[in-house]
Amino acid sequence: MRAFAETWSDFEFVQQAVGQLPWGHNVLIITRLKSADERLFYVQKALSEHWSRTTLEVQIKNNLHHRQGKAVTNFNQRLPDIYSTLAQETLKDPYLFDFLGLGEDAQEREIEDALVRHVTRFLLELGSGFAYIGRQYRLEVNGDEFFIDLLFYHTRLKSYVVVELKATAFKPEHAGQLNFYLAAVDAQLKADDDNPTIGLLLCRTQNRLVAEYALSGIDKPIGVAEYELVRHLPENLQSSLPTVGQLEAELGDFELGD
Repeated sequence: MRAFAETWSDFEFVQQAVGQLPWGHNVLIITRLKSADERLFYVQKALSEHWSRTTLEVQIKNNLHHRQGKAVTNFNQRLPDIYSTLAQETLKDPYLFDFLGLGEDAQEREIEDALVRHVTRFLLELGSGFAYIGRQYRLEVNGDEFFIDLLFYHTRLKSYVVVELKATAFKPEHAGQLNFYLAAVDAQLKADDDNPTIGLLLCRTQNRLVAEYALSGIDKPIGVAEYELVRHLPENLQSSLPTVGQLEAELGDFELGD
């Protein structure tokens, strides 16, 4: 209780957001976070998105505060101001897909299959408001068939969201392909009261300047972000872990000893 009072010494109790969270949430925020900005971020997100204690713990562990709104986008040129800000905050960079249990060499179809199998965790990583519609969603344009990797609808943005997966680094032509899909979705699926369809390109890696240049000439609102299949350890931990060669040598010695 003393830690709580010292942490929020500049706030009125109960009337402020921190007083509206369960005690377990407050204990997590106080003990896991040192920065006042970070604490307020998670307080506000936990309230606005109705996070459980478990979800709050996952988001703190996954460092959401430093990933939220970090994707490269052209939203400020392609969307109205009030809408572009919300859309920007909806995306993050990087996305963490370590829950899929895949290695770094996984291909696009493997990743897509795993995301659908773990759609609940995928939706949690995407964030509040995403509703899953389908995978390999079929579009027909003048007799030709095209298939969207993943299609969502965002309830707060009131817009369709087309997600394309790439198991390679970002290339400018990826944005052109996604721009075509967005035009088709706007023409065939978007209702009159929906906002413009948004595209999200998830790539293994990206050069942010290349992505910015590519999106500057694109008509539709698109975001580009990286994803991680394997969580990268801090350098100080990496240096203390044995290498694959060391492990194999140890195992070999063990077998010889038997």
